[in-house]
Amino acid sequence: MKSISSLQNPLVKQVIQLLEKSRERRSTGLFVIEGRREIELALKGGYQLQTIMICPDIFSENASEINFPEKQHIEISPEVYQKLAYRKTTEGILAIAESKELSLDALRIKNENPLILVAEAPEKPGNIGALLRTADAANLDAVIIANPRTDMYNPNIIRSSVGCIFTRAIATGSTEEIIQFLKEKDIDIYSAALQASKPFYNCDYRGPTALVVGTEAAGLSQNWLDSSTQNIVIPMEGDIDSMNVSVAAGILIFEAKRQRNLNN
Repeated sequence: MKSISSLQNPLVKQVIQLLEKSRERRSTGLFVIEGRREIELALKGGYQLQTIMICPDIFSENASEINFPEKQHIEISPEVYQKLAYRKTTEGILAIAESKELSLDALRIKNENPLILVAEAPEKPGNIGALLRTADAANLDAVIIANPRTDMYNPNIIRSSVGCIFTRAIATGSTEEIIQFLKEKDIDIYSAALQASKPFYNCDYRGPTALVVGTEAAGLSQNWLDSSTQNIVIPMEGDIDSMNVSVAAGILIFEAKRQRNLNN
């Protein structure tokens, strides 16, 4: 097995670029995954790995005994691992993976009665990760990000989603493109907004449904409000009039799941 101990190694420098620069991720079509569970979820989701980097001083298992493909396994020193890893003293394994096409044209929704989450312009990778974890918990059919502020293979998104970015069908696009996509597929649009809205629990989500959420600060753009089947609101009983986007999305998603489960 090849071994790397120098921080000046070209592969080490490439990994650093992939971790730090979205332009590098886009131009190469590659990104970095840290952690055994995340790598296994990526493989389960059909992602192709180019290289697996293992620090034997930290990773306790024999690389040949774990269920990873026969790719290029490289041993790295603790110093190199400390430079590349966010979790520093845990796991001891990283991978370079090939990204997938995340356009709406590439999105495949298998369920004829889908439940979809749309998030417009989420600003923080941590919020996107939390949305993806909620989507996985509810087994949603797709997550669509409108007007993304960062690429979906940002390491902070992968980390905060604990690998759930690999478990859901995901796409990105402009607000206009996504609205057209949903309307062409006869998917009802329920936009979380204060204007002309009904309490979320007074709507029927048992048919093909897209639940649309915006940022806590800006909310949704006017296009969503104009295109909604119905605007919906979570009644607030305290002193503030908004909540974290991932919390709001979770409330809406599991109300939709509750309604659908009544039919089963």
